Amino acid sequence: MLSLHVMNTLITNDAVVLGLLMATLALVFYSSSLPRFASFFKVIPSLLLCYFLPAVFNSMGLIDGETSNLYFVASRYLLPASLILLCLSIDLKGIWNLGPKALIMFFTATIGIIIGGPLALWLVSFIEPSVLGGDSPDAFWRGLSTVAGSWIGGGANQAALKEISGTLDDQFSAMLIVDVFVANLWMPFLLIGAGMSALLDKKLKADSSAIDALKEKVETFQLGIARIPSFQDLMVIGGIGFGAVALSHALADYLAPAFKSWFSSIKAGNPESVVQYLSSLEQGFFWLVVVATTIGIGLSFTKLRNYEGAGASKVGSVFLYVLVATIGMKMDVVELYHNWDVYWSVILIGLIWMLTHIITLLLVAKAIKAPFFFVAVGSQANIGGAASAPIVASAFSPALAPVGVLLAVLGYAVGTVGAIVCMELMHAISM
Repeated sequence: MLSLHVMNTLITNDAVVLGLLMATLALVFYSSSLPRFASFFKVIPSLLLCYFLPAVFNSMGLIDGETSNLYFVASRYLLPASLILLCLSIDLKGIWNLGPKALIMFFTATIGIIIGGPLALWLVSFIEPSVLGGDSPDAFWRGLSTVAGSWIGGGANQAALKEISGTLDDQFSAMLIVDVFVANLWMPFLLIGAGMSALLDKKLKADSSAIDALKEKVETFQLGIARIPSFQDLMVIGGIGFGAVALSHALADYLAPAFKSWFSSIKAGNPESVVQYLSSLEQGFFWLVVVATTIGIGLSFTKLRNYEGAGASKVGSVFLYVLVATIGMKMDVVELYHNWDVYWSVILIGLIWMLTHIITLLLVAKAIKAPFFFVAVGSQANIGGAASAPIVASAFSPALAPVGVLLAVLGYAVGTVGAIVCMELMHAISM
């Protein structure tokens, strides 16, 4: 594929590039807080700008994402730290106390995504057989796995699946379009539904009395741990994040070669063994992400989880958005425009995928008589993650915004594993 990237890059110093990216992120989030831009950011989400403004810089030749080392640093150091700090606040007992219907709808949303991807890929293959591709480097299942990572967990899980699946940068650019375009088609319907939730609950024959109990519980929890972070707090948060990153790297360096050796011995005796579909277990980056997530969940059972009150997840989110910007700087927007004929099938897959997710949610909600609040937040905790789940939750009541965060954090914890299951199903269909 012919690249249209301007050959003479203006900025080649990574220190200057990092400063430009951080200033861009700051400008995006500062602008999003200004009333004059409120209507703009209702249409164009901050996350989209964080992806595509660096892409514009790359397309114009201002920077060169291909030669920069910033993505490698962000994905290997900031990503696992982000996962750890975002999972640090997970309260498995608290999530359980939200009630079985909240968890059922959350995992229903997850299952809808896991089965929706393979189903959509299979259906579109009847129209466009090239979407399969077997084990080729540009096979669609690789790029689609990053969408699964984003829709189950979030940006961190999406970046993890990009590495695990071996998705090419050009293909990843197309998948970002699917992710953002299709996901943002669904969110307005959820916000509209929040305004007519009483009517929808009546149609679902749901008892929404548990929602009032949720409001009180969440308000009490947030007030109990919130505090102004001190210098010591921030240093401890940094120590937790990067100390756990060091341990994650050490364990990943041991586990990846061990599984590779084990699988090689199995393949030698049986080349058609099922382990050929578990190639992700041979990759160090896979174990880096899994171990980091496990450590984060493990620490949530200790007193260290109280550092969420000092802003642990906010620090993790900063790391995450730096990673998002470094991913964006690897895209060439002009090249995407000139190759639209390649992407129509990807958009179609995304629409069928989302439709499967929605139908699955509504069928289960009707069956168990779940309030629409659980439907909306369960869906957005998967599809949108911590960036938009609180927005949907607060559309029902500002006091419920933390519920969206709580379920979104659960999404971070299960996102990578769920996306890998979806990836392997799509891989099997492609074969």
